[in-house]
Amino acid sequence: GLCSPAALYLAAAGVGTLGLADSDRVEVHNLQRQILHRTCDIGLPKVESGKKTLESLNPEVRVEIYPERVTSANIREIIKGYDLVLDGSDNFPTRFLMNDACYFERKTLISGAILRFEGQLSTFKPHTLGPCYRCLFPEPPPPGHVPSCQEAGVLGAVAGIIGLFQANEALKEILGIGQSMAGRFLLFDALNLSFHEMKIQKNPQCPLCGENPTIHELIDYPQSCSDPRL
Repeated sequence: GLCSPAALYLAAAGVGTLGLADSDRVEVHNLQRQILHRTCDIGLPKVESGKKTLESLNPEVRVEIYPERVTSANIREIIKGYDLVLDGSDNFPTRFLMNDACYFERKTLISGAILRFEGQLSTFKPHTLGPCYRCLFPEPPPPGHVPSCQEAGVLGAVAGIIGLFQANEALKEILGIGQSMAGRFLLFDALNLSFHEMKIQKNPQCPLCGENPTIHELIDYPQSCSDPRL
């Protein structure tokens, strides 16, 4: 749901090339928050539906699609031709995979996450000596430690809010304006309409970008969420 509003605003802004990676097809329960799609798109691959919507909004934008699940075998090849990577994944294994791939490929990562009525946002640029996602969260939580997608759910508008923030950060990075979210971690509470910002620093003990890293290749962690509906 995060990358739907992000992609719409980036296309509207005239970002020249956008890439969409997703292996799923549009289902009716997606429409509550994945605003790239319409009822008539149910059953279509999400990347094809998204490409159609973005090109109808701005035919000058080139939309490249990857109708496949992101894994350690393909992620570096997918992202290497792009300047920025936006992660709106709904599970920890993919989130850590995206972080690690961006570190190895020296790409700026704009990371967003949502659960229930809350959202998170940060920009990670470890290739510029800033922290990476693992500096904050060294390892994924054990299976069962975090509520499943089916149990937790999400308020659709929260996906829109965090996705718009991701688009905003992407445009700032492209234009070189404003203060980057690198080294900052934003927490959003929709029920109280409140924001809390934390400062994060590069962790010298980080297993990926620290002084003595132990991670030297991409890892496919087991998926712990059986119902990917966020």
